[in-house]
Amino acid sequence: MRPESSYNDAISRLLSLVDHERGHQDSLGTRAETRFNLEDQKRGPRQKTIFNLERIEALLAQLGNPHKSAPVIHVAGTKGKGSTAAFCDSVLHAAGYRTGFYSSPHLHSFRERVRLNTEPISEEHFAALVEQIWPLHLKITADAGLGPVTLFEFMTAMGFLAFAGGPSLAGSEIQPADFQVIEVGLGGRLDATNVVDPAVCVITRISFDHTAILGDSLAEIANEKAGIIKPASTVVIAPQEPEAASAIEEVCQSQGANTVRVGQDVKWDLATANVHGQEFTVRGRLGDYKLKTSLLGSHQLVNAATAVAALEVLKERGHRVPTDAIAQGFANVSWPCRMEMLANSPLVMADGAHNLNSMENLIDSLPRYLDYRRLILIAGFSRDKNVRDMVRCLEKVNPLVFPTASRHPRSLPGPDVAEMFAQRGISSVESASPAQALAAALDAAGDEDLILATGSLFVAAEVREAVLGIEPEIYPDLLPSDQRAFGARG
Repeated sequence: MRPESSYNDAISRLLSLVDHERGHQDSLGTRAETRFNLEDQKRGPRQKTIFNLERIEALLAQLGNPHKSAPVIHVAGTKGKGSTAAFCDSVLHAAGYRTGFYSSPHLHSFRERVRLNTEPISEEHFAALVEQIWPLHLKITADAGLGPVTLFEFMTAMGFLAFAGGPSLAGSEIQPADFQVIEVGLGGRLDATNVVDPAVCVITRISFDHTAILGDSLAEIANEKAGIIKPASTVVIAPQEPEAASAIEEVCQSQGANTVRVGQDVKWDLATANVHGQEFTVRGRLGDYKLKTSLLGSHQLVNAATAVAALEVLKERGHRVPTDAIAQGFANVSWPCRMEMLANSPLVMADGAHNLNSMENLIDSLPRYLDYRRLILIAGFSRDKNVRDMVRCLEKVNPLVFPTASRHPRSLPGPDVAEMFAQRGISSVESASPAQALAAALDAAGDEDLILATGSLFVAAEVREAVLGIEPEIYPDLLPSDQRAFGARG
C-alpha cells in the first residue's frame, strides 16, 4: 500500500489535473479563457468538453455517493453566492449542527474550499482525502468515454467525502455533517456540484460574467444558473433584472418548483451602518430577525435576506433553526476580501469585485460606510474580465492608482492595467506585485485616506496577505515553468 501522502504531495497531485480555473489547456487543446463563438456553436460542444456530470457521477458512485449523506443548501448565482452560503453555514453551526461548507475559489490555501464546522479541514485530512480518491480518479480518467477528471471535480468529490465522515486515512474518525452548504463553481446546470438533491436551492443575483461559457445575455446566463433547480424543489430567488427573473421563473414552472422571492416575500431594513459593520432587520415569512454583521455593503443586506429565506425553508421542513442561532451566526460570519477592513489610519480595504456590476456596487457603497479624504487604488484584473468597463467605473472617483498583477496566470500584466487607466486620463505608478503596490500606497497615503485593493479576488488576497502577515501556499517546483510565481490559488 502506498504511504500516506503529505499535504505538499497532495497539492502537487491536484496541480497536475486539468484546471479550467487557471486557463490550463484541456485534452482537446482549448483554453478556458478563449472566447467561444456562441452563435456558431450554440455553446454545446465547448461546454460539454469542459463540463461533464458523467465524470463526477462516476467518481462519487465509486466513493459510495457521499453527496447523499446530509441535506444540502445549493447556492448558485453571479454575485453574493459565497457570502450567502457563508451566512447559512455560520447560522447552522451556531444552531448546533455539524456543518460542511464547500466553496471556491480560495484565497490563501486550498483547504479553505472544504470546511467542517466553518473551519478549513486540516492538512492531514486534506492529504488523506486526496490519497483515498486518487486511484479512483486514475480509473475514471483512463476511461476514454469519460475523459480526465478536472481539479474542480476532484475537489468536489473531496468535499462530499469529507462531509460524509467515517474512518479517515489520517487515522481518526470523522463525524458526518448534519448539513452541507454547497456553492456552485461556475454556472449551475453542468457544474460538478449539480449532483445533489437539495433541501433548498438558492439563486443569488445574476449579472454578466463568464459570458464565453454561460452566454451573452442575462437570460442565457440565468438559464444556466437555474439548472440547479430540481423537480418539486423550493427555490429562493434573490432580486433579479427582469430578463434574468423571467428565465428563472420559466425553469421553476417547468420543474414544478416552489419559489420564495427575496424583496417580495422576504424584505430587509437597514438600521445603522459604519466601518465596523451594520445592523438591520430581515422580515421573513416566519418572523422578523434583528441582525448584525461585520460584512459591509448594501449588497450584503440582500445576501443576508436571501440566507434567511433559505434557512426558513429548512425550518418549514422540520429542521431546528432558532432565531437566536440566526442572530449569532450572522454576528460570527467571516467572509474575507469582501469590503474587508484590514487596517486603520490609513484605512486599508480589500474587495474582490471583478465585474462591472460588483465594481459599481463597491464604489457606491464606500461613502455610505467610510469617511475618507482621498481614494488610493491598488488595481489588478484578470485578462478574461471586462476590464475597460471596470476602469471607466473607477475613473469616476478620481483615484490615485497603483496598477499591479497578482500571481494568478490569468492576471492582466501591470503595464496593461496602467495603460487602460492612462487611456482614461488617469496617471498611475505601476508596481510589480500587490505587496509592492501596498508599500507604495502606504508611502503616498495620509492618515485620512483610504487604500482600496480591488479588481480581482487574487489581488485582494495578496494585499490581505501583506497586511496581515499571512503565508500563502506557493509551490514553485510543482508548477509549469510559465506559472512558477503563482501560488496554490484557484
